[in-house]
Amino acid sequence: MASLLNMVQGQPIIEVSLDGIETRKHTRFVDKQLGALRLPVYTGDDDISGVVEVKMNKQKKIEHMGIRIELVGRIEIINDQKQSSDFMSMSRELEPQGILFEDKAYKFQFQKFEKQNESYYGNTVRLRYYLKIYMTRSYGKVQKEVDFAVLIPQPEMEEQPQTSLKLEVGIEECLHIDFEYFKSKYHMRDVVTGKVNFYLVKIKIKYMELAVIRKEQYGQGQQQQTDNETLVKYELMDGCPQKGEVIPIRLYLSGVDITPSVKNVNGKFSVKYILNLILVDEDDRRYFKQQEITIYRKK
Repeated sequence: MASLLNMVQGQPIIEVSLDGIETRKHTRFVDKQLGALRLPVYTGDDDISGVVEVKMNKQKKIEHMGIRIELVGRIEIINDQKQSSDFMSMSRELEPQGILFEDKAYKFQFQKFEKQNESYYGNTVRLRYYLKIYMTRSYGKVQKEVDFAVLIPQPEMEEQPQTSLKLEVGIEECLHIDFEYFKSKYHMRDVVTGKVNFYLVKIKIKYMELAVIRKEQYGQGQQQQTDNETLVKYELMDGCPQKGEVIPIRLYLSGVDITPSVKNVNGKFSVKYILNLILVDEDDRRYFKQQEITIYRKK
C-alpha cells in the first residue's frame, strides 16, 4: 500500500552535500557486492557537516511526521544479517512534524564524532559509516544513505620493538630449509624482506613463491566462519636451488589491497594477514609454511 501511494503521490527527493568534499582526501574500497567505492575520509577529531536538501518533486505540499539525520556505524555480516548490528548511532532532528510547501535546505553537523573502528569492506564483513536522512510519513519513510570512510592511523606501532620471524621446513633426509622475515609488523606501504636458506635439497624443486593471504573470521566458538583470500603471489625462485644457497625475499606491499589487521572488533570479526611460503616440486607437490604478520596504518 505504501509503495502504491508513493507511485500515486510521488516521492520527495533528498540530496546531501558534504562540506569541503572537493578538497577532502578520498579512499577506495572494493566490495564484492557493491563494486568499487570512492569515499571521503574522516579521521582524528574531524567533524562531518553539510547540507540536506528536500525537494518537492513537483508536489504542491508534503505532509510529514518529522525529518531526521543519523550518523551510523554498523558492522554487517553479509551472509548472516542476524549477526549485523550498529556499534554507534547519533541523531539530529532537522524538522519537526509539519507540512512542506517548497524545497527546503537544512544544515547539519556532528562534531568530533567517535571514530573507534576503521572502515572495512571485505568478502564476508563490512564495517561502514554512513549518514541516514529520512522523512517519516503516515504511510512509510523516504530516506537516503551517504557512506563515508573512517581511517585510523596507528603511530604507536612505529615505536614498538620489531622482532624477526624464523621458521623451518623439513622433510627427513630430503629437504631442510629455514626462512626468516626481518620484521613482524609492517605498515601498508612497507616492504617485506627476508631470506631463505637451503641446507639440504634432495627433491627436485620447480619454483618457490610467496603469497599474502587475508583471513576474515566472524562469529564465535563453533559458529565461527573463516574466509581466506590470496591477495598476491610473488615468485621468489625458478628452478632447483643448490645446498647452501640463500634466496632473498623482497615483496612490496604498496601494490597489494591490504587494510590494517584487527582483532575481535566489537566481538564480531577479525582480519589477519598471513605470509605463505610455497615450494613446488616437479611432481607438483606443494610444501608450504605460513606465518601471521601485523599490518598497521602509518600516519
